[in-house]
Amino acid sequence: MTGATVWLTGLPSAGKTTIARALAGRLRAEGRPVEVLDGDEIREFLSAGLGFSRADRDTNVRRVGFVAQLLAAHGVTVLVPVIAPYADSREAVRKRHQALDTGYLEVHVATPVEVCSARDVKGLYARQAAGEISGLTGVDDPYEAPEDPDLRVEAHGRPVEESADAVHALLAERGVL
Repeated sequence: MTGATVWLTGLPSAGKTTIARALAGRLRAEGRPVEVLDGDEIREFLSAGLGFSRADRDTNVRRVGFVAQLLAAHGVTVLVPVIAPYADSREAVRKRHQALDTGYLEVHVATPVEVCSARDVKGLYARQAAGEISGLTGVDDPYEAPEDPDLRVEAHGRPVEESADAVHALLAERGVL
């Protein structure tokens, strides 16, 4: 089986993890090996102790990219719903995959900040607005949206299943499935 990493990037509360989990369920039902490397879980277990400075964010992205590439090289479809706010960090992960002849696809979950703030799944936008936290990606810290992702999904205007279907179609089109 062909493995690949599918990096879902977007703002906090954009729907990255929701799409990844829906797609993972579909891929498992099809008998495909799949792993979801959720950003929150990675920060707890693999990147504990890292903060949110640019250097720490880059380190986190490199670590996640390393694990994703290892799994993908062994035939696993790896779904990575991680913000990865800096284009150069995402590009470094892509280049590592390419150098090791491992599939890599970038999906931009393009949910506007206003929608993400209204969803506020983890209460981050409210805490930032109240002055309790700073450095919120896309609000008072940069988010560099991909200029040319493999797929751009406007998840806020469609059901989760449709967004997952769009990513599934990309995987089929690129020969991963």
